Amino acid sequence: MSEALALIAGLGNPGQQYQHNRHNAGAMFLDALCRHMGASLKPEAKFHGLAGRCVIAGYEIRLLFPTTYMNKSGQALAALAQYYKIKPQQILVAYDELDLPLGVTRLKSGGGHGGHNGIRDIISALGDADFQRLRIGIGHPGESAKVLGHVLGDFTRAERSVIDEEIEKILKLLPLLAEGKLQTAMHQLHTKP
Repeated sequence: MSEALALIAGLGNPGQQYQHNRHNAGAMFLDALCRHMGASLKPEAKFHGLAGRCVIAGYEIRLLFPTTYMNKSGQALAALAQYYKIKPQQILVAYDELDLPLGVTRLKSGGGHGGHNGIRDIISALGDADFQRLRIGIGHPGESAKVLGHVLGDFTRAERSVIDEEIEKILKLLPLLAEGKLQTAMHQLHTKP
């Protein structure tokens, strides 16, 4: 069993113009979690983002949306984690994943950044890659030259409904994740019914 969760962060870029971008899939998850739990996020200058908290399965969990832009996400996460003395193993980071097709969501612990600048910055800022990840598949456009336009493009209505379905699946697993039962949550998410 892994450590009980103490922080869930959803990555994205701040501002209305980015709100529906594929790159903001992690922020969309965090928004859905807040609605699901009746939590709200408020600006917190010392954490370089919007922060809040909720209780899941009896565990108090901090919530964070870094408003530093994706490439500087680590600044916000490290500030909050240091302030509340949260270990990397107690952090779950939700983000968009090019290497997974749309409609595929995966949980994992540790690993590299896979070319994701937000994850790269978090690993650098925490000095540790051993945090939990919620990788929300957005699909790859097929050519590296098209990646930037793809991630900064908005989800179509059809794509958004697929993402919303994936997010619903994860919300059901939150009690397991909160308790530190990552392997059980992974098994349930990754096993097709």
